[in-house]
Amino acid sequence: MYEFYKKALIGCFCLLVASLLLGYLCLKESYLHLSLLPAAESPLAWHAVPNWDARPGGPATLRVEEDRQLLRYQFRVSNQIEHPYVATDLTFLDQKGKPIHADLSRYTTISMRVSCSPANTLQLSVPTYEGGAKHDDFLNYRTPLGFFSCNERPSHAELDLTRLETPQWWFYLVKQDLSHQAYKLDKVPRISFGTTFQSPLDVTSTVEISELELRGRDRRYLVLLVAVLGLAWGGFGLWFFQQHARALVTDVQGKLQKDLPFVAYQQLSLEPHRDKEKTAILQFLANKYADAELDLETVVEQTGVNRNKISEVLKNEFGFTFSGYVNKLRLTEAARLLAEKDTATVAEIAYSVGYSNISYFNKLFKEEYGCTPKAFRIACKG
Repeated sequence: MYEFYKKALIGCFCLLVASLLLGYLCLKESYLHLSLLPAAESPLAWHAVPNWDARPGGPATLRVEEDRQLLRYQFRVSNQIEHPYVATDLTFLDQKGKPIHADLSRYTTISMRVSCSPANTLQLSVPTYEGGAKHDDFLNYRTPLGFFSCNERPSHAELDLTRLETPQWWFYLVKQDLSHQAYKLDKVPRISFGTTFQSPLDVTSTVEISELELRGRDRRYLVLLVAVLGLAWGGFGLWFFQQHARALVTDVQGKLQKDLPFVAYQQLSLEPHRDKEKTAILQFLANKYADAELDLETVVEQTGVNRNKISEVLKNEFGFTFSGYVNKLRLTEAARLLAEKDTATVAEIAYSVGYSNISYFNKLFKEEYGCTPKAFRIACKG
């Protein structure tokens, strides 16, 4: 069994290392990162487009500076109109430079490093196409939005893309129930950074945004990890039990062959020993090993051989103490009976070889043969 356990331990260690490596890779791949800034490192092409409210009464001004490392723009909104608005749109493009709808549905947060001079409260909106005949009709785009504050000192801002708020006016214009708040960011033409009613008026404001990144989780990798590990460890477990059963059968058969000289009934047919005391000891033990009350004092009394001689004979001949030799006889005979008598129960066999305590018998038997009596009987049949 040593070789089997050695092979199983090596296999378990290799599978454990492979599982940890696969777990690390799958866990790493499950975290999604889409960098938008710096623009040169972004896998999703985009172009900054100014957007402002030019209603009569005071148009806003907006200037976007071209810098692929960060997004920097200046604007000034007038207090001459109600609810003035200025925004910078990051419009997504395909390889040919044409506007596209990007699928951002796998991402749950957007993070950035932002500074504003003077301090400001801005809104981030992520319009998503809801369907309709015309792609250029803004009413066909739900526009979930969130808010963040910034000041002259660069700070980190993060918004949950799954909890953005759709303005009520959109529900009013498209005649949709307000309770239909769910949205899916699978057809997004742009991401906008715009002013709010708390933005300063009649002041030239500057906004700088860097380290713009979308984050999310792809749980398919975790499902794949669970499936692969389940199959791998399940297969290993199946292999282990099958090979363990085969190894146990081989081991049991080997031990039975090795223990043939100890089978009690064969002791009676041994050739007479030259040492009469030795012969007397072995013959007495071969006849009386099944007596549950058998002890060293009984052997001394019945054979007339002193204690030291009995211990010396058993130690020199077999390498056992008195109790060790008696247990070896009993367990070897029990193993023979388990292998040959299918009708006898384990308890009956234990009693027949001199054990009145079944739990103690099971303990000694497992220590001797590496398995329980029931497993030993099954292995012998195999």
